Amino acid sequence: VQLQASGGGLVQPGGSLRLSCAAYGTTFSEFRRKTMGWYRQAPGNQRELVASIGDDGSTYYVDSVKGRFTISRDDDKKTVYLQMNSVGPDDTAVYYCNNRALEWAWGLGTLVTVSS
Repeated sequence: VQLQASGGGLVQPGGSLRLSCAAYGTTFSEFRRKTMGWYRQAPGNQRELVASIGDDGSTYYVDSVKGRFTISRDDDKKTVYLQMNSVGPDDTAVYYCNNRALEWAWGLGTLVTVSS
């Protein structure tokens, strides 16, 4: 399975971005059963889970993004999304998606830079 994240870029503090991550090489039936997560890795830091969404639509957010980020999924497209609002410099990182069991190889991610 290949995971292709997109939508990153340079955004000003307080701005918004919508990230997408498409899974290639998996089936609809397999993908829809997976709990999917968005992860990020800032320079010098370990990769961390930011948000996840279960096969039933249940969601989890790390405290630092609660109320600002929204994760969603479209199983027909085998894609997960991360709507990022009110971003700040601490959100600067490379963002990746994977399933929560980390069964798939990491993709290249998409870089989000928050700066004025």
